[in-house]
Amino acid sequence: MKSTLRTHRVAFCGIMAAFAIVLGYLEHLIPLPIGIYGIKLGLANLAILSLLYLTDIKSALAVHLLRIAICGILFGNMFSFIYSLAGGLFSFLVMALLKRWDRLSPVGVSICGGVAHNMAQLIAAVCLVDQLKLAFYLPVLLLAGTLAGFAVGSCSLAVIQTMKKKKP
Repeated sequence: MKSTLRTHRVAFCGIMAAFAIVLGYLEHLIPLPIGIYGIKLGLANLAILSLLYLTDIKSALAVHLLRIAICGILFGNMFSFIYSLAGGLFSFLVMALLKRWDRLSPVGVSICGGVAHNMAQLIAAVCLVDQLKLAFYLPVLLLAGTLAGFAVGSCSLAVIQTMKKKKP
């Protein structure tokens, strides 16, 4: 029985990893028409946040790192990989801690993760280009992280609720 559950988890994580990569690719192909460079919805976080609530932290982190690596290799460059890794690791840490705290819904956890992602990317950008002037971008990134986190968290909540009903 234990082997069947482990096999189910590995298969589910594989499907969610593929889903996250496809969402990352779609987001790469369709830039948001808002005129602000670098603002994205973070659609791949739909899979990661869902995994955080449906499996365990280790599985969600493994899929998250795999997605960052594959999307970085396929769709990015060294700078985008560094920004993605910085934002992804910090946002995952924030989301994992808040999920364990158990006081926020997945939507609230996602909003905090979106804001954390953008803050970490801004810090990485300031460090890489050695320009503190980039900090003026912070209010825009905070708003974008909040809105994107709300959108992704709302979709993820629906996925989590649906999958919990169907869980074996």
